Amino acid sequence: MESLRSDVIRIVCDELEGLKGRIIARHEAAGQVASGATRDSLVVEETEDGAILWGRQAFGVLETGRKSGKVPKGFYKIIEQWMEDKGIKVNRPKSFAYLVARKIASEGTQLYRSGQKEDIYSSDMEDTIEVIMSRILRVFDAEVEHINLNFNEEERV
Repeated sequence: MESLRSDVIRIVCDELEGLKGRIIARHEAAGQVASGATRDSLVVEETEDGAILWGRQAFGVLETGRKSGKVPKGFYKIIEQWMEDKGIKVNRPKSFAYLVARKIASEGTQLYRSGQKEDIYSSDMEDTIEVIMSRILRVFDAEVEHINLNFNEEERV
């Protein structure tokens, strides 16, 4: 039974590592990477019963953008760092960062305002779940077949 458990955990870990790679590739292809902190926050952690794919809270807005509303204190400093990471040069960076932060707070990000969606992880998550279920089902099918073969052998004896 321990072998079965380790097979299931290995399957989940393998598929989540693959999902992690595909999410990173889509995130990069969408031109969303600035410092790389969001990309680098993706980690697959093996647990007692399977695995978990962790990422920072920012993943929630990668597909839809950030809506308007309350922003963190000193948000303009985050925008300044983003500008530096992206290589954006302007005459008055502090003023520009402040204005961008204010615009995001009042109207949301450009992606949010456009009403469009970047498919960074949603569809691939569903596909990955299907693949995990299919692979685990094959492992259980093989185990049941093995049990049936052993049971039939015992009946003949």
